This record gives sequence, C-alpha cells and structure tokens, in this order.
Amino acid sequence: MAAAEPKPPAGVAAARRLARGCWSAFWDYETPKVIVVKNRRLGVVYRLVQLLILLYFVWYVFIVQKSYQDRETGPESSVITKVKGITSSEHKVWDVEEYVKPPEGGSVFSIITRIEVTPSQTLGTCPESVRVSNATCNSDEDCVAGELDMLGNGVRTGRCVPYYHGASKTCEVSGWCPVEDGASVSQFLGKMAPNFTILIKNSIHYPKFQFSKLGFIVERAGENFTELAHTGGVIGVIINWDCDLDLPASNCNPKYSFRRLDPKHTPASSGYNFRFAKYYKINGSTTRTLIKAYGIRIDVIVHGQAGKFSLIPTIINLATALTSIGVGSFLCDWILLTFMNKNKVYSHKKFDKVCTPKDSPGSWPVTLALVLGQAPPPPCPYSTDPSRPQEEGQSQAQVILPPRPCPMSALSEQMVDTPDRGAGPGPWASEPSQQDSALTDPRGLAQL
Repeated sequence: MAAAEPKPPAGVAAARRLARGCWSAFWDYETPKVIVVKNRRLGVVYRLVQLLILLYFVWYVFIVQKSYQDRETGPESSVITKVKGITSSEHKVWDVEEYVKPPEGGSVFSIITRIEVTPSQTLGTCPESVRVSNATCNSDEDCVAGELDMLGNGVRTGRCVPYYHGASKTCEVSGWCPVEDGASVSQFLGKMAPNFTILIKNSIHYPKFQFSKLGFIVERAGENFTELAHTGGVIGVIINWDCDLDLPASNCNPKYSFRRLDPKHTPASSGYNFRFAKYYKINGSTTRTLIKAYGIRIDVIVHGQAGKFSLIPTIINLATALTSIGVGSFLCDWILLTFMNKNKVYSHKKFDKVCTPKDSPGSWPVTLALVLGQAPPPPCPYSTDPSRPQEEGQSQAQVILPPRPCPMSALSEQMVDTPDRGAGPGPWASEPSQQDSALTDPRGLAQL
C-alpha cells in the first residue's frame, strides 16, 4: 500500500491561498458607482465649472498657446550688416570706412557721431590732467616722484608745472604728451547721421523642422540720433522670428523692434564711447593721434520660435483637458458633503464600507481574501448545507456564524438622488428614497 503524501504546513497552504487570491484579484475590473443628485443649484455649479475649464483649454491652451504643436526655440542665425552714407565735421568729410567700427559688418557695430582728437602726442613730460584726483599742486612738495595714479596719464616726476591754460598748476607726468584733456579738439560728425541707411541681412534655420529663410531688410535709423550724438548710446535691434509652420512659408516673416540698452538715467554709465589711436613717425620719433570716439552702438539680437502640428502634444493636452474636467466633480462633492443640510445622509449614500467577520476560521489570509473580494459570500446565518453529506461524528445542524455587522458610525454611505420632501426648506437639501433608507438604516435613517 502506497504511503500517503505528507500534507504541506498550514502556513504554506495559507500563503498559496493568499497568492491565488491576489492573482485572481489582479484581473478584476472595478467601475465607479454613478449616483445622480437632483439638485438644480449644485448642477449649475457643476456645469459652470466644466464650462470654464473647457473654455480655458479651447481658447487659451489650443488657440493662443497652440499647444497642439511641437516647438523649437533658438534658431540658428547669422547676421550681416552694412551702413551707407557720408557725413562731415568742421574740418573734413567722413565716409563709412572712418566712422563705422569695426568695419567687418557683424551683429555688433558702432557709428561714430562725435570725436575728441588729441593730435601729435609724443612720449615725454607734460602737466597732468586736472580731472585726475590730487593732480593740482602749489609747489614741488605736493608732487611725489615715481607716484602712479591708475586713472592718470603717466608716472609723476615730482615737479609742479603750469597747466595748459589758465593759472592753475598740476603735477608733471612722464607719458604721451600732451594729455587728452588739456589739448583735445572736439569734432561733431552726427549732423547727417539721421540719414544713414543700415542694411541688415539675417538668415535663420530651424534644423528640427528643416526650415530656412532669408530676409533682406532695409531700416532707416532716424530716431534718437541727434539726442545720442554727443554722449553716445547703445541701441538694440531685436529681430523676432515667430513662425507657424502649419501655414505657408511666405507667412514666416521677422518682426523688428528697437530699444535703448544702456541705462539712460544713470550718469555714471550712460552713453557710449571708446578710444583708438593712429601712429606715425615725425623726424624719427613716434607720434600718434589719440581719438576718443562717441557713437551709437547697434546690437542686432535675433530670437524666435517655430511650431508645427504634432500628434503627441495634442494627445497629451487633450488628456489633460479631459482629466481637468473632473475638478467639477471634486468641487461639487466637497459642497455636497460639507455645506448641504443633510451631508451625513449624502455621505451614507456615497461610500460603501466592507466589514469582515471578527473571528474568521482562516486567520489573516482569509481575511485579506475577503477584503479583496475573493472569498465566497457567507451563507445565511445559522443555516445548514443540505447538499453536503454528513460525516460521522458531525452535528446534524452545523452553525455558520454571520459576518460581524458594521457599527452605526460605519454604515454604508451613498448619495441621495431624490429631492427633499421632509425636513426643512434648506437650499441644498434633499433626502434618500424609502427603499434605499430601509436598506441602509433599518432603524429609521430615512425619516431624517
């Protein structure tokens, strides 16, 4: 006679039952319960919230922001500039090669409108500028030999000498002489500057969409030239390429705007100027002409973005819109369960709570299976199973304990779907039907 197979331990069998129950519960489908509340005011709030959310997504998200498009920012751009025109000062006529710096024609260039020329500077000794701190003196004792001021024009020799003009004296320095402030001559070039023509050649490329376009724009720079000619300034030319590539390519055109970039109302940093020198030899000695130039610097700034229809952002934004409509349900549920007269009754109608037997024979695995909905429903209380054969020694009427009833505070709760006919004329009030009340509260909850 074959030996009987050993039974697995109780813990292993319980673990297997739990695993089978979890696996079976994994393939269950759960659907939310829909309950209709007959309340006109609450319904108006619900539909109004849905309408506002729908208008936001249709008008702002899809029409204004065009969120159905895939976008690319920061186009690849090149800028070529050129200035046309001549001007004159008190002593000569100036052409483009002389008043445009640098002459290469990049995205940043300057148009000189006024210069201060210090001619025939040579290396030697001369009075320091009166603008340098502690440069004025009365005797040689006021000047320290070898002292170097970083804002000055040279090394001090230790002598106090008369200034270029007037009765004042300054400390003598060794450097390029005469110094700029003492012997410079001012020349104004900006008389014809408002008539200059600036040609800006700008090409852009969006590699993501394989889109390129070339624009050749002629802009007349007439604004603020007279005002800025004496002190100089920085003008930004902003080129914006905002292209909708769902439209024909002819609709993709740049938009120009002009803005002053330097701080206009800050005296310490307002304006724009720079220096350069021209060197030559006279009788074997190096001589230079120092030029301090004031001008209008032009910065060409290019930016933009391009968009084209794409299925992925469209699906994402549609899903976001449909999900956001659920905010109306959340808001109305909050009003229903918080501010209405019989919020307790509505809470009983809305929520269902599962209570399990207090002493179930299968210990915690069976209890978990019951919570997951996998255990068979308990039969009628105190009943017998007539179809099951009785074994010897078993009582004729096997008692099956019923599930432990839920306390009154944990009764199943559901929404009410009928208007209030009983207690009070509250604006949000409605009451449960007699049939549902009898099922959920046998002790008279329906009479509320």
